[in-house]
Amino acid sequence: MTDNIPNFIYGTAWKKESTTNLVELALKSGFRAIDTVNQVKHYSGALVGEALLNAAKNGISREQIWLQSKFTSIDVQDHRLPYNPKADLTTQVKQSFASTLEHLHTNYLDYYLLHGPCNYPLIGSEDFEIWQALEELHQTGVAKMIGISNVNIKQLEMLVAGSSIKPMFVQNRCYANKGWDKEVRNFCQEHRIHYQGFSLLTANPQIVQNPEITEIAKKYQVNSEQIIFRFSQQIGIIPLTGTSNEYNMKADLNIFNFDLLSEEIELIKNRLS
Repeated sequence: MTDNIPNFIYGTAWKKESTTNLVELALKSGFRAIDTVNQVKHYSGALVGEALLNAAKNGISREQIWLQSKFTSIDVQDHRLPYNPKADLTTQVKQSFASTLEHLHTNYLDYYLLHGPCNYPLIGSEDFEIWQALEELHQTGVAKMIGISNVNIKQLEMLVAGSSIKPMFVQNRCYANKGWDKEVRNFCQEHRIHYQGFSLLTANPQIVQNPEITEIAKKYQVNSEQIIFRFSQQIGIIPLTGTSNEYNMKADLNIFNFDLLSEEIELIKNRLS
């Protein structure tokens, strides 16, 4: 981590019954930032919590780990809701947050996100109500930082303009053919918002497999995946990885041993995208 902000995050989506073992393996490999969501449809928060309890027994304390989770609205949940569906949105946020703390065996989160706006392509009154609830959690100190995920540039502009507490993080899927989310990244940089990128590999197989990337990887004696992750960090993206392979976990964390040249960054950012 740099100034308490993680430089690499382990994501726990779709791990199901393997979640506990994989989170423990990620922590053992050196990860100190974990991403989860209170959405049983795709995540197993309680199993992340088991891994954290086991980690504490092995000397990795809660204070050493950056924990982030998200509030997910009802339209992208299944029947296993972490809140009362008849409650107002503010209450739903509070109930989901309390459930998250219980699952993770903690009394605070380092970062809490709105998983995605309820409205598209702009944001609406529901989104602002949810955001105000996140602001309250931040003001009480139980959510150290707050932000939003799966957001487009117009939505982000509206949120920044219409909120009392501006988002401190954005987490988006990054597509190379969309300039690695260039518009949103540039806006974040201008407004001092930290940017997290996910699906850097899975959304861009044509880049990972590109012969020019392979040649750059050979030069640094790493693999193509490490090149993409190092590239992302050098252009201001905090990457997430969800690998289930111990070798890859350790390889991901070894990307700080080299720096890509400016022309190599330019190649990946523009000419190959």
